[in-house]
Amino acid sequence: MTESSLHAAIKSWYAQPGDSIEALVDGYVIDIRRGELLIEIQTRSFSNLRPKLEALLSQYPVHLVHPIAVEKWIIRSENGRVTQRRKSPKHGRSEHMFKELVYIPHLLFNPNFTLQILYTEEEETWVNDGSGSWRRKGWRIADRRLIGVRSSQTFCSADDYRSILPPSLPVAFTTSDLARQAQLPRRLAQKMAYTLRASGILYLNGRLDHAYCYSLSQFEPGL
Repeated sequence: MTESSLHAAIKSWYAQPGDSIEALVDGYVIDIRRGELLIEIQTRSFSNLRPKLEALLSQYPVHLVHPIAVEKWIIRSENGRVTQRRKSPKHGRSEHMFKELVYIPHLLFNPNFTLQILYTEEEETWVNDGSGSWRRKGWRIADRRLIGVRSSQTFCSADDYRSILPPSLPVAFTTSDLARQAQLPRRLAQKMAYTLRASGILYLNGRLDHAYCYSLSQFEPGL
């Protein structure tokens, strides 16, 4: 299997003496096995990870590690030569995890599941081979490299996820309210609301001006 420089670096950063690396468990390759604990490092989309998590969580505690770049440098490379290095104006936030959690909301409160976000500094190398996204005008992201880990945050309870919601939200709110109060793009606020509703933290509380209203659930998810 191929892995990015970022994935390999986080695995090395996270591993401890006595860990089993690339361990085979029930037909799945696990990044790190620490006794009964399975540690998965996912630097990309969670969509393909869902079947693996569903199979393993029934038998094992799984700790999922996901990096979010709070500082990023873009390196442009042409014909094997670096032509530019610049700091990206984008800064990752905890809310960005919902871009991926939208694929696994039903697993957030499985008693065997924990999520850890690493807030990282990274370098992202772009190559000009015409195969990349139209948004990057054909430039392709060839690799991501870890510069350092600034901090981390672990999510395992409803309160951990509730803490991300802005305290200024009204009792009943729409995704427009959430986007405005948290200063997020509307699309990300929608993913956030969907994930929290599907996991049981929020519930639908009617409609307002043709938009769904949400409120905090009075019940503990997973109980």
